[in-house]
Amino acid sequence: MIQEMSQRSRDILRLVVETYMTTGEPVGSRFISKKLEHRLSPASIRNTMADLEDAGLLYAPHTSAGRLPTESGLRLFVDGLLQVGDLTQDERSSIEGRVAASGRGFQDVLKEATGVLSGLSGHAGLVVAPKEDAPLRHVEFVPLGPGKALVVMVSESGQVENRVLDLPVGLTEAALAEAGEFLSRRLKGRTMGVARNEIMQDLTLRKAELDQLAARVVEAGLAVWGGEPDRGTLIVRGSANLLDDVAAMADLERIRNLMEELENSEEMLRLIDLTQGGEGVRIFIGSENTLFRRAGCSLIVAPLQNQQQRIVGAIGVIGPTRMNYARVVPMVDFTAQVVGRLIG
Repeated sequence: MIQEMSQRSRDILRLVVETYMTTGEPVGSRFISKKLEHRLSPASIRNTMADLEDAGLLYAPHTSAGRLPTESGLRLFVDGLLQVGDLTQDERSSIEGRVAASGRGFQDVLKEATGVLSGLSGHAGLVVAPKEDAPLRHVEFVPLGPGKALVVMVSESGQVENRVLDLPVGLTEAALAEAGEFLSRRLKGRTMGVARNEIMQDLTLRKAELDQLAARVVEAGLAVWGGEPDRGTLIVRGSANLLDDVAAMADLERIRNLMEELENSEEMLRLIDLTQGGEGVRIFIGSENTLFRRAGCSLIVAPLQNQQQRIVGAIGVIGPTRMNYARVVPMVDFTAQVVGRLIG
């Protein structure tokens, strides 16, 4: 459609959208006339804006004389008129430095990356990663005090998971260490899903050899990972930024609903699915994405690919439909690349 538009229509649509992104206010013909390179009368501009409105690209809110872009207008701008900027060297260095310095733990990298995106963009940073049943390298029970232990599971890719476990009364540190060694020997190089049933059968046969309390710890440790499926990782940083542009309680309620829906495991996985349809950064404006339809937000998202080029999650920015797409797109793209280099 952009090819069918006159240069005048393109210029006016571009100015309306860019001004809306800056101010959030309706844009009038007099303002446009002062910004156009080629002088046009406000009447000529109003006629062109009326044509754009008839085409479904602009609309007039209430009785305002100005115009705002519709979602279709924003989409046309993003697809045909948007000139994506580039990050400054300071911004690149900040992203690389903060994400790399966050430690080698998978969760630490993801948390720092979303915080960086939120801070630089001024919107909400988001990352999702599905629960991965990865081959394990090591399992260990670390005593925390009376009746408690930390179960530490390290995957072959270097990801670490920690969970707290209740211990049977009277368990010695030696028996706790024995339980950890028993699990490590049988899980090494295998996933929990594959090995769990076999370990339980083996445990039944070897209870005489294992300390009785240590056997109970093994069973409890398996139960921690073998119960309800883990929904994976969802990290949202800077969600308060979404409220900066809220103008009414109805808007506030929509943002709250969005946060609740993001907690739903199916919606988390749907976010990852959004990145599967193409390479690089994708932009979803308002109702184009069912998850954000009611919230009136846009999502800029990129796949997280590990060093084997396998998609292991998604990272992006949630913001108002008038966010600065030209600035945020390279942020999301570069951050996804940095994280991908760090997650093996």
